Amino acid sequence: MKRAFPILAVLTGALLSYGLYEALVAAPTDQLQGDVYRIIYYHVPSAWTMFVFITVNFVASIIYLIRRNLKSDAVAVAGAEVGVVFCTVVLVTGPLWARPVWGIWWTWDVRLTSTLVLWLIYVSYLLLRRFSSGAQTPVLAAALAIFGALDVPLVYFSIWFFRTQHPQPVVGGGGSIDPRMLHVWLLNWAAFLCFGGLVFWSRYRLEVLQQEVNETEALEALLEPRGSR
Repeated sequence: MKRAFPILAVLTGALLSYGLYEALVAAPTDQLQGDVYRIIYYHVPSAWTMFVFITVNFVASIIYLIRRNLKSDAVAVAGAEVGVVFCTVVLVTGPLWARPVWGIWWTWDVRLTSTLVLWLIYVSYLLLRRFSSGAQTPVLAAALAIFGALDVPLVYFSIWFFRTQHPQPVVGGGGSIDPRMLHVWLLNWAAFLCFGGLVFWSRYRLEVLQQEVNETEALEALLEPRGSR
């Protein structure tokens, strides 16, 4: 992976650039919304990518609680950080689209509110990991992550079960979409997954190294003679 990382990074950069061109230039213009609709080529793939990495965090947190495996904890941390980044993109691009289309930046409907709650929970998770150094911190963080993941189904299914201002899905929801638009959506989702995967791998390696440093420091503290302090 270390040897392949630069090559994968170049390929991901090329894929992101191609996706940008397709989203802003090649994709057809929406007849009702005009060019502002092109934001969805970043909004929707970011949401899908967010779901992927929060699921990674959820599964890794469960494994950690069962096995107390430090690598699972590192996977959970990395997944949460990448998930929060993409959730932030969702919360930023959504209002940018809503202002010219709805005439408002924000409305407290179920889809938007549950997404904001999801973001707040996982930001709290990261703050807990960053500023708490107790022995039970990973356990408490894993429990918080599992609790936060329960909000994901509400975010995803809210537009089916509740009357919301958020548009109904056109992919997998009985709607229709121009095949060229769907192609650009999937292209950008692939690009975001690749980018997120590279960031995830880098953050995972850093977390594993940090765990090794912490273990070494703890061992040295135990072996250090009491009289040397």
